[in-house]
Order: sequence, then C-alpha cells, then structure tokens
Amino acid sequence: VQLQASGGGLVQAGGSLRLSCAASGRTFSRYVMGWFREAPGKEREFVAAINRSGGVTEYADSVKGRFTISRGNARDTVYLQMNSLKSEDTAVYYCAAGSDFIARTTFDYGYWGQGTQVTVSS
Repeated sequence: VQLQASGGGLVQAGGSLRLSCAASGRTFSRYVMGWFREAPGKEREFVAAINRSGGVTEYADSVKGRFTISRGNARDTVYLQMNSLKSEDTAVYYCAAGSDFIARTTFDYGYWGQGTQVTVSS
C-alpha cells in the first residue's frame, strides 16, 4: 500500500490542524493505521493509532484529549485532527499502515508515508 500524507503547516500555539493520509494500492480496510512524529534530534515516536474498523483508538499520553484519529474506509483515508497545539508538537508527522493489532512501535508498521511538517509557533 502507498501512503501520502498532507495537511501540515505553520500554526500558532493553541491552533488546530488536520492531517490526512491517503492510501492506494491495496484494500485500505485491511490495515491498522497509525500516526507517528519525529522532532529534530529525537527518535520517531507514536502519536495515535486506529484499528481496521475505526472502532478502537489509542493515543500517546502527550496528545490525549487534544488529538483525534479517524478513518474513512470509503475514501481510503486516515485523519489526525490536532487541536490546542503546543510548540512541543512541532515535528514531521508520518502515517503508517500495519496488518495486525494496534501497536505503538514503528516495527509493527510495514508501510510509511513521506511525512508532513507541522510547526507550532509560540
């Protein structure tokens, strides 16, 4: 499956952004989908994930209550709604597809998008 992330940009602290990740190539609904982020000088970290049906989600503690992951299987797209953004949310955000259960490690995702930059100014 090929993944294309979009929606990043520059936003002031407290603002919102919505990231999208469009999938193509294989049946989108077969995959668990995740969002990860990588800040300069830091390792890639888990942000959120959603199961195949969209009925189960998980979030990193740092974004819980502010970010929402969702998916539109009819449109082969997964979204990340980011509200109340903070400067520490600044990173390149990556979407990923995995084939088993919701997971928080990069090793469980076999397909990755190219990343989209999110910059939050304070």
